[in-house]
Amino acid sequence: MKKKHLSVFLLAMMNVAVIMSLRGLPLMAEEGLSLLFYLAFSAIVFLIPTSLVSAELATGWPEGGGVYRWVKEAFGDHAGFTAIWLQWIQNVIWYPTILAFAAGALSYLFLDPTLAASKLFNVAVILIVYWGATLINFRGVVASGLLSSLGVICGTIFPGILIIALGVTWFIMGKPLAFITTSETFFPSFSDFKSISFLAGVVLLFAGMEVSAVHANEVKDPKKDYPKAIFLAVLIILVIFTFGSLAIAAVLPPDKISLTAGLMQGFKELLDLFSMTWLLPVMGLLIAFGAIGGVAAWIVGPSKGLFATAKAGDIPPLLETKNKNNVPTHILIIQGIIVTILSLVFLLMPTVSTAFFLLTALTAILYLIMYMMLYAAAIRLRYSQPDVKRAYKVPGGNFGMWLVSGLGILGAAFAITVGFFPPKQLTIGNPLFYVLFLIGGIIVFVGAPILIIHFRKPSWKLKDVNKEK
Repeated sequence: MKKKHLSVFLLAMMNVAVIMSLRGLPLMAEEGLSLLFYLAFSAIVFLIPTSLVSAELATGWPEGGGVYRWVKEAFGDHAGFTAIWLQWIQNVIWYPTILAFAAGALSYLFLDPTLAASKLFNVAVILIVYWGATLINFRGVVASGLLSSLGVICGTIFPGILIIALGVTWFIMGKPLAFITTSETFFPSFSDFKSISFLAGVVLLFAGMEVSAVHANEVKDPKKDYPKAIFLAVLIILVIFTFGSLAIAAVLPPDKISLTAGLMQGFKELLDLFSMTWLLPVMGLLIAFGAIGGVAAWIVGPSKGLFATAKAGDIPPLLETKNKNNVPTHILIIQGIIVTILSLVFLLMPTVSTAFFLLTALTAILYLIMYMMLYAAAIRLRYSQPDVKRAYKVPGGNFGMWLVSGLGILGAAFAITVGFFPPKQLTIGNPLFYVLFLIGGIIVFVGAPILIIHFRKPSWKLKDVNKEK
């Protein structure tokens, strides 16, 4: 039978679905015109290098395994396990932030925007939704897959297009643009890293392209079609991120933007212009639905990546338990316990926005460490396994690989560095707590896989991991 190929457009849309989330629009809107620099930086030194490097690795080792397989091929079992652990744990830390974004949207559904700033309300939404989604996922992933698809359309694409359309209308009507009066430059101030701390959070918005790289072999001509799909996806993402953020920045000054409810604040100002405030609860419901659908879909996926390491005996037997629906239940329970503990950060920090960004910074740092391992693995495999056929290769030979991966490593290192500086845009409270929390989080979450590997036993190896019930 003739093999069916993915079109360039369809692959681009798949990449957009993996990457794009509206939760980052308020974060970028706080930067005014400087958000253009943040977006350009993230695309050039992170998104594009990640896409190209991941495509080469995915087409060279198409058997599956993703980051775990690629880093393991380059540096061995220990490094491979650490990479997949970091990919899993950053996702766990991400759950409270995306659910806090959902809480901000739900506050408008309940017609009480002040709830978005309530620490207890945010914690309650995080815990109720997360544990509810976990219990649903115990029954399998079919329902969560449908929920995710509807969530992308109703809770991401539609609100994104609507706020851009409203923002353009605001501009055409000659209304004042808040970002012009508060920020008139493309470049942010580099004199103080505290002024560019949001860069780490913006870079995180572009993470995940390595997930869709597994489809690089499914286009007709990977060498030509995959880069086309990547650049089309980058263009779509940049357009929505840029104009969506500017729409919020046009109607709200930076000091009034909430990192969790900023999108809904922007909708309120724009809908007031057309006397359509009645639509606000509907938008709150749709945006919250999109965020919750994304969480429901992601709960099992990364945990299965971690579970795959059971074949090599990298995780303790306690974590190898699956139910009749092939769901790794014990990993999900431990995942939920971590989410529960991390959600308490919202009670400890001065504001909801501060807690949101603190967890965002920790997520970004851990994920970027994993990406640095990914880039290093791509370089190493060019020399250690040069004969492995890759349907797509980063152009320019080994120099091209060094250039692309080197740019990615330097960009990741820079974003990690600025992530340690408390942002001046937020009320931080005790800066020492902010820095120590990040350092402690890195020590715990990077140290955990090292300790697990150190104490692993031959008896941990799961002999029949591929046997499904």
